[in-house]
Amino acid sequence: MRATPLEELAALLPPKGRLIGVDLGTKTIGLALSDVERRLASPLDTIARVKFAQDAASLLKRAADFEVCALIVGLPLNMDGTEGPRAQATRAFMRNLSKLAPLPFAFWDERLSTAAVTRELIAQDASRAKRAEVVDRMAAAYILQGALDRLKRL
Repeated sequence: MRATPLEELAALLPPKGRLIGVDLGTKTIGLALSDVERRLASPLDTIARVKFAQDAASLLKRAADFEVCALIVGLPLNMDGTEGPRAQATRAFMRNLSKLAPLPFAFWDERLSTAAVTRELIAQDASRAKRAEVVDRMAAAYILQGALDRLKRL
């Protein structure tokens, strides 16, 4: 299955069902989960990256555990909107993942998501260690919430 634009994904979704937000990093994969009404994104988990097969199995297991109907994947675009090596790696990961499961997914522009989350954690006086522990799943929640807010307006 190929990436679906968010507008097209909306038409494929059942009236109720959870979505998982994915912040795909080089060392970790941050995950967030929506409620079944798709109103609120909550940080879920962080998967330590190992190899594609293990990373994919962990991600698909979380999706199955929560009966997810689709994925929202952060696409790390450059500030000028172009795609660099990280965006290409994200697309490759999802292309390979889609061969393993027919779960629909859409990309969501994740520019500055980690920076926004880090700023908020600093404002909350979170220690550096605490920020490192939660930033990936909170970035996934930030990505997913952006997509949920957009879905409400479609």
